Amino acid sequence: MEENKVITEENIPGEIMIKGPQVFLEYWNQERTTENSFFEGWFKTGDVAELVDGYYKILGRDSVDIIKSGGYKISALEIEDVLLRHPMIKECAVVGIADQKWGEVVAVALCSSENLTLEEIQTWSLDFLSDYKTPRNLKILEELPKNAMGKVVKPEIKKLF
Repeated sequence: MEENKVITEENIPGEIMIKGPQVFLEYWNQERTTENSFFEGWFKTGDVAELVDGYYKILGRDSVDIIKSGGYKISALEIEDVLLRHPMIKECAVVGIADQKWGEVVAVALCSSENLTLEEIQTWSLDFLSDYKTPRNLKILEELPKNAMGKVVKPEIKKLF
């Protein structure tokens, strides 16, 4: 991922940074956090995007939605979107889990009325995703762990693998 520079080429992930009078100036009493969150007056949002066909496509939050595997920056949100098209998948969450060879690999926790196998999901996914984006690990759950707002808690998903 490119850091602290403007990206004009297509398909290169980079962090979204914003600047303007509406952007706050600092974190109160948190000098180090403020220092790490700004670059030359630009606020580093933590969101990652890439330019695709002249439009910026948000890939997700760098902290939880970007999987770093074999030099690729993979969007967990893109994979979730594809997997949710599968007729037997009701709900899913994609995370990156540590891998000695690749850095991280794609893992999916899902809810399904059927007993899907990893191989079935991989084969089906290849019609929509590049091989390096297909899940390498699978957990089938009754329900995904969620917070009080009903949002999936991805750090809890990671602990399952």
